[in-house]
Amino acid sequence: MSTEPRINDRIRVPEVRLVGPSGEQVGIVPLAKALELAQEYDLDLVEVAATARPPVCKLMDYGKFKYESAMKAREARKNQAHTVIKEMKLRPKIDPHDYDTKKGHVVRFLKQGDKVKITIMFRGREQSRPELGFRLLQRLAEDVQELGFVESAAKQDGRNMIMVLGPHKKKTEAMAEARAAADARKAERLGRGPATEQADEADEVAQVEETEATEVEPVAEPAEVEQPAETAQDA
Repeated sequence: MSTEPRINDRIRVPEVRLVGPSGEQVGIVPLAKALELAQEYDLDLVEVAATARPPVCKLMDYGKFKYESAMKAREARKNQAHTVIKEMKLRPKIDPHDYDTKKGHVVRFLKQGDKVKITIMFRGREQSRPELGFRLLQRLAEDVQELGFVESAAKQDGRNMIMVLGPHKKKTEAMAEARAAADARKAERLGRGPATEQADEADEVAQVEETEATEVEPVAEPAEVEQPAETAQDA
């Protein structure tokens, strides 16, 4: 069923309680009179309370009303904060590089205002060493303590060990900061318009010409120096 209100000729009642364009109460008038007033004001007759007796109708610009309502709904959805729980899985004997990568994802999730469920997966003989997973979870919690806190302490769940991290920053705050950063980047891009870019190019050309006009004495090339062999640490 359509949720759109009835307007103009779609209204099928003998009389209506009419509200004027500025919200003033006109009173109960025949439908024909209400439609006549709508044409006189170049507005629409919109049924705003169909269950009232008689129905309440208002004179308004229905197209403008729908647009403004859609914008308000869009803004409300933009400001809504949905609680999301992300999950990150690790192994007890994780490689240092992999740990840094996983930690980076956890940091990004917490900055976005999301909770993170950390799962340590044990396999085979690793199940007899739960302290490995516990120490790993403690290390991760300490590494991200500026962004999040331990909402649910580490606990064993079958072959896995689970911990939940909660963000210090609320989701709405994170969303607002992200929008502000995006607006700042957009403003910076718009600020560097064609005129600014042309001025930068002119400065670069002037610098090149000035350099070419300056006499530079040739400098003897240094003798080749044998580079020391690469150490295992450098590798």
